[in-house]
Amino acid sequence: MRTHTLIKLTLLAFLLLGANAGSQASAQDAGTLRNLQVDDYFALKSVGGPHISPDGAWVAYTVGTKDLENDRSETRLWMVPTAGGEALPMTATGSSAGRPRWSPDGKYLTFMTSSSSGQGSQVFTLALSGGERVQLTSVEQGVEGYEWSPDGKRLVLLIRDRKPSQEEATLPWVIDRLQFKDDYVGYLNRQRAHLYVFDVETKATVQITSGDYEDYDPAWSPDGGVIAFVSNRTDEPDANYNSDIWLAKPDVPYEEQTPVRVTSNPGSDDGPVWHPDGERLAYITTTQPEIPNGYLQTKLAIIRVGENEPVILAESLERKVFDPQFTPDGGSIYVLLEDDGMVNLAAVSVEDGSVSRPIAGRRRVDVAAVGPDGTVVALVSEPRLPAELFVLDAESATSPGLRRLTYANDELLKTIALADAEEERFLSTDGTTEIQAFIYKPRSFDPERRYPTLLWLHGGQESQYDYGFNFRVQLFAANGYVVVMPNVRGSGGRGLDFTLSNWRAWGTHDSEDVLAATDHVVKLGYADPDRLGIGGWSYGGTLTNDVITRTDRFAGAVSGAGNALWIANYGHDRYQDWYNMELGPPWESREVWERVSPFNRVQNITTPTLFIGGEKDWNVPIINSEQMYQAMKQLGRETSLVVYPDAHHGIRRHSYQKDLLERFLAWFEKYVKGSESGS
Repeated sequence: MRTHTLIKLTLLAFLLLGANAGSQASAQDAGTLRNLQVDDYFALKSVGGPHISPDGAWVAYTVGTKDLENDRSETRLWMVPTAGGEALPMTATGSSAGRPRWSPDGKYLTFMTSSSSGQGSQVFTLALSGGERVQLTSVEQGVEGYEWSPDGKRLVLLIRDRKPSQEEATLPWVIDRLQFKDDYVGYLNRQRAHLYVFDVETKATVQITSGDYEDYDPAWSPDGGVIAFVSNRTDEPDANYNSDIWLAKPDVPYEEQTPVRVTSNPGSDDGPVWHPDGERLAYITTTQPEIPNGYLQTKLAIIRVGENEPVILAESLERKVFDPQFTPDGGSIYVLLEDDGMVNLAAVSVEDGSVSRPIAGRRRVDVAAVGPDGTVVALVSEPRLPAELFVLDAESATSPGLRRLTYANDELLKTIALADAEEERFLSTDGTTEIQAFIYKPRSFDPERRYPTLLWLHGGQESQYDYGFNFRVQLFAANGYVVVMPNVRGSGGRGLDFTLSNWRAWGTHDSEDVLAATDHVVKLGYADPDRLGIGGWSYGGTLTNDVITRTDRFAGAVSGAGNALWIANYGHDRYQDWYNMELGPPWESREVWERVSPFNRVQNITTPTLFIGGEKDWNVPIINSEQMYQAMKQLGRETSLVVYPDAHHGIRRHSYQKDLLERFLAWFEKYVKGSESGS
């Protein structure tokens, strides 16, 4: 209580009139609400990064805002009592801060932000008793991450090797790595991220790991005697997914120690967290290294340090789990659980592997923070609620025992009508598999009318649509469309067999399921069969390319950052390990590469199609959209190509994002609504 009172008294001076706090705004009469607009995207705030104080009284978190006029973003630190109440801004406007952490004694809030000296991101402290922020680290090349030691005397820092000098940077890139480029980075060198230990009192920094490997996910043991971390230290890390858990001593320079390997699984092991007894580590593992990581149903494992045989907990759970955290008594491990259109917070018993779901149901949990006293704060999103912080409270009147802490977007959302998600299930065209889809309807939906309808397809064929807030889909519904979001075969959340449905056969069963979803929404009486549109981004764009080569049912299509001629990507994107494992090297299995490429059926397309992407996208290179566009032009079909300069796979620049959303709406308005544009 003393910490709570002290903070309350000393931080009142930092309160701003615009702080988002108080109870959730009461619902207004639907007639007074307006439709969602493109510019609302830039008014929405993004809540994230929760971290709970040692006494469980406060949670620090971040709030991100977008400045469309100046094409910039800003992230500020806030804190709010876990008991509920006023949210307090901890950093001022004008600069961004992130990765909030509490010192173990609870006296300081630390965070990362850019230094005024131009050294990149550094760790800063803010005394909760008052005063200005103080820069703690001064690392020449900046800091990529950090964590406090349990005694509060040291930090483990994640620092990347120094960049080349300006003179060296002007020389040509000389490539000798197997994986030699990455989106947002460019051509890769051998500057690796390693662990350093920083003494808070003396400011001395000691490097404790080294080598031609990436080191990440550092975790202090409860007594501060060792640091667990993740690294792929195989002979050729670029050729496999074999990350392992390692241990390093925090007080020994790298030249004098050899990291100790804890796990020996040939698949990936990551996300280490220490059991309170300091003798065991829990982590996330995969057990089928012959399958690309993206498809695998990750497992929760626990291992006693010094033993090579881990225990897989809840082994029969055929779903992805991630972000493990122990309860303070060590009896259970919280994980996020992807399951059938939901992402829940699950608790797995260490003793018997039994699974419960403290936060269940039709929602998406993005992050969960567990405090030293057992307090749980989760970032939760729902169809009509952008992600906000909730505390898990067994006595809460709301189901499932969630009590809301933040209200970052209520002032905006109380003026806007949003659509809810309607879940539908139906059989695949061949009658073998149940398919799930989420449907969003226009405001004032009339069941006696049929509406222009968009099939909007998700990216990353192994991901899933869920009950989380989706601005783009809400925007389409606000503009008069029924929106259908199918979880086709190949999606996540349904187990490994479902995810592998299109193994070496991309664009087959998933395309069939898109058409089954289309048939279903027409059968329901929602969709006008003459006003159908289709689109998506990344694999959603790829699947769009596949579907429109197989049917002429769609009046308009948007292919965002999609693949077309898969072989053109080999060596140009970063997925050669995946390709080799699933399709086989193209010089050995060329027929497979050609069969899965929608470009080879481009002559079948009659749907007017917008191809769109980033100039420097090295995840799905823009050459795919260029080739599809060029072929469509040669064939005399209706098409357009839009390329955003200097943009990567995700279009991040705000002016580009606005243009992107407006182009989506304009294309569908012209080709899907057509003369019925008033619908």
